[in-house]
Amino acid sequence: MTLNIEVLQTSFQLVQDSNQDFPAAFYGHLFADYPEVRPLFANTAMDQQGDHLLKSLKFVVANLRDSEQLTNALRGLGTRHVSYGVLPKHYPMVGSSLLKTLANLAGEAWTPEVKQAWVDAYAVITTVMLEGADYSIESVQLSDIDP
Repeated sequence: MTLNIEVLQTSFQLVQDSNQDFPAAFYGHLFADYPEVRPLFANTAMDQQGDHLLKSLKFVVANLRDSEQLTNALRGLGTRHVSYGVLPKHYPMVGSSLLKTLANLAGEAWTPEVKQAWVDAYAVITTVMLEGADYSIESVQLSDIDP
């Protein structure tokens, strides 16, 4: 799958420049739409978690052209998420919340092309993280992502 790097970078920059609190919006969507994931964060400092989320997204977007570095980082992230109790079924929930947050913050700039670029990117991110978690992609229904 070829990612639309220019669209991903441009749209993410718009979201970053929106002066909105991306982590708060993301976790607001995640917990409202999927309250069953809240226990995964019971012992988490959410301010720090939000910083980690945003830092990870910035890293992904900044390294879209460096597949080796990105793959290694995402595999490691997938491995770490196993110890947090993250299961394959959680990936579509996170993806849906991520896309919903991006769409809300991008506003009118959220076009079908931008949406597709992010759907494709999240599919790649999920695949690589699941490799690191030693889960198969077949255990995830990415078609359940519906922002």
